[in-house]
This record gives sequence, structure tokens and C-alpha cells, in this order.
Amino acid sequence: MASKPILDSKQTEVVVQGIRTEVVCTAFANTLLVVVTQYGTMGTLVSVEPDMVADGLSKPLLATKVLLGKDEPLVHICARHLVTFVSQEAGNKPVLLAMALKDKSIEGIRTLQEAIRRCQVW
Repeated sequence: MASKPILDSKQTEVVVQGIRTEVVCTAFANTLLVVVTQYGTMGTLVSVEPDMVADGLSKPLLATKVLLGKDEPLVHICARHLVTFVSQEAGNKPVLLAMALKDKSIEGIRTLQEAIRRCQVW
């Protein structure tokens, strides 16, 4: 009888604007971990959590918080664009994003979104 792995995890590799990029997605019981790296390291850790809306009629907004690394506006913007759909598709689960990116262009972010979608574990 085959046993189910303790953690559900998938990974892929893509080339983004000529840069080799690794993507790993892992589902934990209460959080999703998404690692996106062009340096081979985890880089900046960002917590992306749904912030419930009072009226309950619209989708929750996502609150981002840099846990480790440089806390600058572009980090928050990239984090929201990279994993908003992950949280929403997973039933508004929090996401821990580790990103180490050389290319933060909108074209690069779109390519990374597709790579993350291919590693779907939620």
C-alpha cells in the first residue's frame, strides 16, 4: 500500500527574461509556502494574509508583511501580484512567500505567476 507524503510539494524551473528561475510550492495544513528564486536562495520572506472585509460581500484584501529581508514598496507589490490568486484559489489561506528575484518586471511577474500555477498544491 502506497503511503501519502506528509507534505504536498511541487517544483518547476523556468527561464524568465533569460534568467533561470526555480519555483517550489508546498502545502502545509494552515499555510502555503511559495519559493521563487533566481539566486538559488530563499531571499526575502513575505507573509501574505487575507484581511477580512467588514461587509463580507467582496473578496478579502491581502495584507503583506516582510518577515525577513529588505522592506520596500516593490517587495509588497511583487508579493501581491505573485500570490494573490494562490490565496484566493486555496480558500483565502495565508501564504508565506520567499522570493529572490533579479528581474521584477511585469512581464517577469506574469511568467512567474504561470510557473506558480503549474506547481499548484492547493
